[in-house]
Amino acid sequence: MAVAVSRDLTVQVLEDVNAAKLTDRQQALRNAIQRGEPKCLGVSQVMLGLMVMSYSIPLHFTEVTEVVRLGVPWWSGLTFITAGVVAIILDKNCTMKILWVCLIVSVVSTGLSVIAVIIYSVDMDKNPEAPCIKMVYDQCNEDHYASRVSRGVKSSLLLFTLAQTVISAVLCFLLFKQRRSFGQYSSLNSAAPSSPTTLIPPDMD
Repeated sequence: MAVAVSRDLTVQVLEDVNAAKLTDRQQALRNAIQRGEPKCLGVSQVMLGLMVMSYSIPLHFTEVTEVVRLGVPWWSGLTFITAGVVAIILDKNCTMKILWVCLIVSVVSTGLSVIAVIIYSVDMDKNPEAPCIKMVYDQCNEDHYASRVSRGVKSSLLLFTLAQTVISAVLCFLLFKQRRSFGQYSSLNSAAPSSPTTLIPPDMD
């Protein structure tokens, strides 16, 4: 902080050059994070979460398997939506606290996505497509069609979850890359005043 005293004892608190440089550096780091497009990644996560939850509805009308019993599409979809919303908030309000929250949520989302992928794969392996038993009019039995629908839906959910895993991993990498540099300037929200402040001493007469 620079202080200047004039002949009439007027004290001027001038702008701190170092604080101004650090503020510029903080803005540069914000721009660096925003170049990683967290908003686009966040919107993608929200869309994937909604798609996972909506696509899973037909599974409740077919044979109930581990995917439905464990509620995998619901908790994974909610996790995707939460991670996406936090990423969108980070794009608008780039602070150290939100960056940390986004990083933690993205790590959790990545881990849960991997778990969901494993559950989908094991479930599809344990529940193969039922054989076609010819019925009247040369059509297959209902179990065959139900199993085909179930496997088709689970394949789509598996694909969406894999995409979410990649997006979350990319976002984690981008945030972790900027975390150390951005942390050095996280305390600059209350920077020095941008214009000189004049302090006039009281009249002693």
